[in-house]
Amino acid sequence: MRVVLAEDLFLLRDGLVRMLEAYDFEVVAAVESGPELSKALAELEPDVAVVDVRLPPSFSDEGLQCALQARRARPGLPVLVLSQHVEQLYARELLADGSGGIGYLLKDRVFDAEQFIDAVRRVAAGGTAMDPQVISQLLDRRAQDKPLGRLTPRELEVMELMAEGRSNTAIAAQLFVTERAVAKHTSNIFGKLGLPPSDDNNRRVLAVLAYLDRG
Repeated sequence: MRVVLAEDLFLLRDGLVRMLEAYDFEVVAAVESGPELSKALAELEPDVAVVDVRLPPSFSDEGLQCALQARRARPGLPVLVLSQHVEQLYARELLADGSGGIGYLLKDRVFDAEQFIDAVRRVAAGGTAMDPQVISQLLDRRAQDKPLGRLTPRELEVMELMAEGRSNTAIAAQLFVTERAVAKHTSNIFGKLGLPPSDDNNRRVLAVLAYLDRG
């Protein structure tokens, strides 16, 4: 699996390259600036991009702007964002089209290699890998808005876990309920949000996340 990595800090960039290669990823480019990232994404067409938000030369939103531009040129390009903070505006914009794999992890909350590698693989396969804090902030922003405000506390818990990319089985284990109960909550969520139920976990999660971007 071919990866383009963008991270301005040398030690972190080198460590990520070594980790990815240890798990049989091919890092086709490891860059430190926005212009380098744009060029690599356009020319190398990787299977997944792992990008920091703030890159030279602006150290503002350079990484995400490059990722958004690349997704416009190549819809569905899998992108895993690594950031120190929850950049709500950019997270919503990245999630808005609901196509392809999307991930958003906070650097100081990635606790082991397996967690990170699982996120990269999930995003590359077209799924989602969202840090719970990112999801919570997106949900908090919309919690008072209808129809999201009609969800029960338990349905909000289920939706947060769905948005992280978890299966019904994983949600049931996390909440100590049956899979049948999770399926019922999921059906209720889609009904209240006006979204059609789907057996495709990735599509249902992306649909919910895209909904959160509206309004």
